[in-house]
Amino acid sequence: MTDGVNNPEFQVPPELQGQVNVTSIDRIYNWGRRNSIWPMMFGLACCAIEMICVAASRYDFSRFGMEVMRPSPRQSDLMIVSGTVTKKMIPQIVRLYNQMPEPKYVLAMGACASGGGPFKEGYSVVSGVDKFVPVDVYVPGCPPTPQALLNGLITLQKKIDQQSIGTVRWYRDEVSEPIPIPVLGPDLLDPRDFPNFNELKAAVRTASSESPEAEAAS
Repeated sequence: MTDGVNNPEFQVPPELQGQVNVTSIDRIYNWGRRNSIWPMMFGLACCAIEMICVAASRYDFSRFGMEVMRPSPRQSDLMIVSGTVTKKMIPQIVRLYNQMPEPKYVLAMGACASGGGPFKEGYSVVSGVDKFVPVDVYVPGCPPTPQALLNGLITLQKKIDQQSIGTVRWYRDEVSEPIPIPVLGPDLLDPRDFPNFNELKAAVRTASSESPEAEAAS
């Protein structure tokens, strides 16, 4: 139990100490979630090697209740974006994020995922995954050490400790809208930047179906 669970704001009678813990719904709810985070099992580049080291025996993040890495986004709580995010890959990342159930979190691991890194000026690299999905924790480094990733995971746990059932987004009345999936064309197009994106997308599909390459393929 956390210190908040063991030491509530009011005291338990002496005859019940050691048998009863008094706490709030938020504290026990957050305690359960922070110690059972299931990261998604995928990596993008060299940062993924450091992430593998964290899961291995020397660093062993199962000590923090995070060892169950799931190959399916529908069973994952945490997306660790570990490596260079290219314009070809960001539509897949957004699609995976949309498939994750709430509550869900994103950790940007390394300089590339956080801001583009040494490839920021490249034509094929996204300058930070936070331009498309909300990031909860940034872990600096190129690549970060396993200790740095562990610190980032502990930072996420501390952030979860501060959440309240009454204010978190997954318990609000309004419907949670999925993030529009970017389209890779001559350049990366974010649907949120184009109010008439549906018409534009239909026009692009019509033009591509009428192209000589499409006719040859058919």
